[in-house]
Amino acid sequence: MQRWVKWTGAVILILAVSAGLLLAHTLWGRPLRIAWFYERVFLGYALDDPELLSRLRVLEPLGIRWHNAELTDASPQHEAQLYAQLKLDHATLRAYDRSALDAESALSFDVLDYFFDLQLRGERFADYDFSINQMFGVQSALPSFLADVHGVASVGDAEDYLARLSKVPRKFAQVTEGLVRREQKGLYPPQFAVTKVLAQMRGFRSVAARDNLLYTSFALKLQAIPPERMDPAERQRLLDAVAEQIERAVYPAYDALIAHFVGLAPKATSNDGIWRLPDGAAYYDYLIEVHTTTRASAEQLHQTGLGEVARIHAAMDALLRQAGYTEGSVGARMQQLSADPAQHYPDTDAGRAALIADYTTLINDIDRQMAPWFDLRPAVPVEVRAVPAFSQASAPGAYYQAPALDGSRPGVFNVNLRDMAASPRFGMRTLACHEAIPGHHFQMAIAQQLQGLPTFRRVLPFTAFTEGWALYAEQLAWEAGLMAQPLDDLGRLQAELFRAARLVVDTGMHAKHWSRERAIDYLQATTGMASSEVVAEIERYLVNPGQALAYKVGMLKILQLRERARRELGERFDLRAFHHLVLSAGSLPLQILERRVDAWIEAQP
Repeated sequence: MQRWVKWTGAVILILAVSAGLLLAHTLWGRPLRIAWFYERVFLGYALDDPELLSRLRVLEPLGIRWHNAELTDASPQHEAQLYAQLKLDHATLRAYDRSALDAESALSFDVLDYFFDLQLRGERFADYDFSINQMFGVQSALPSFLADVHGVASVGDAEDYLARLSKVPRKFAQVTEGLVRREQKGLYPPQFAVTKVLAQMRGFRSVAARDNLLYTSFALKLQAIPPERMDPAERQRLLDAVAEQIERAVYPAYDALIAHFVGLAPKATSNDGIWRLPDGAAYYDYLIEVHTTTRASAEQLHQTGLGEVARIHAAMDALLRQAGYTEGSVGARMQQLSADPAQHYPDTDAGRAALIADYTTLINDIDRQMAPWFDLRPAVPVEVRAVPAFSQASAPGAYYQAPALDGSRPGVFNVNLRDMAASPRFGMRTLACHEAIPGHHFQMAIAQQLQGLPTFRRVLPFTAFTEGWALYAEQLAWEAGLMAQPLDDLGRLQAELFRAARLVVDTGMHAKHWSRERAIDYLQATTGMASSEVVAEIERYLVNPGQALAYKVGMLKILQLRERARRELGERFDLRAFHHLVLSAGSLPLQILERRVDAWIEAQP
């Protein structure tokens, strides 16, 4: 009996040591299975990014919530640590034998290898981004994150919210450290960006604490908690504490950042493209690859844009003549159409509410008609919301926010209501298709719910794929008969024209030394868009170079692959199956998507 106990104890000890060694090897070495490595990579970067964890909500179902009281480290030191980790993970990935992997694991290998390689080649440009600008940055992103993402369904959630507010000064100080480092290298943002960021921050800072978005959004979340789960005294205590944190932590952090930008303003004297930066041409070439996942040159993209503008203009000219608009350029006639009062919602609170309600109705109507073209559907809904008032002046006309992985937060189609004249009725159907269904919401929400894929494949975005799909979705809706009215089709063509003109102005400003004013004049004359929209867009491209190239490049590639499959398969081609193929692998670099489609074509019986 004693010998049996002795041997049993020895076996248990050996198993425990072996399990410990296996766990250590999985956590810090090369895991025995590449699938374990894929999850370790995702978990490692996610655990290092508390704000991302709150967005994804992958830990909350397990009862893990520590991250909801933290803000993500934004210091230059942390960025250096991330690059060091990228190098280690890339080396580990390449230590696996790709030829021994099954097809799905090999696809994951290729996607992650491409991502790592692309990120590491950009290390030399780590400080070149304009980390705070009128479009994005901690000054606008953090309040939006706390208002839209941080859920408050309990006292614990509310205490986490307070903890995050208390850490805003540290976050802002980390960002400011990065700004100082950029300025020491002569990497200054455009002049207009500094001016508009100052106006944005001063506007955010100017309201009383209890009128601030950080307070009002929190109050609304508390109201949704049933009285039996939070008594009035506790509710008031939390509200008072939030107001105090805004006054004692948040507003002083904004004051310090405002002071920094006041000092920066005299130094930021240019509104030119990134060619003006040291080694700016090489940086733009890199950004072209980042956003298009191709090696296309700026000149190639510029010429593609000019060709597409001419083609789309011809199609729009015919529709405009049919609608009775015969005099002037296409852009001028679109401005005439846009000026028609019948195309506008009233510039009132009631008009804005009606616009949001009509978008919701429109999306629901489109969704009901998707069955003939899709056998994959999102499990979570999409909601239409207004862009927060404090960021409307510099935010884009619309954007999409992906749902939480656990389904607790829906996808959100955000509509900018700053200028009701910039939202004509004839463009609504196209915008709904792009941002919601079957555009971003279909692609991103479906990716999140895919089973059997590494987690990173469900959340990693490649701009050309995500934006290319959304622009493709606009044309698909037209092909499906969802834009039967000529004015709706004009709205679609204007949106496509807008993306084609982006190829021209983005490369024009960053590679051909176009001025901001020349780009504004070209975009407005070409598209006929509202002046406020055109200025916001051109300034967007100046602070986010290359991103605007992704839409048309991605759309053209998806269309090219679809027509290749249709041509080679003939009657065997199934559009639903093609869409299933494109959407069932998550976001992909375009070259990997092409290989996937070619393999699918060859495999068809």
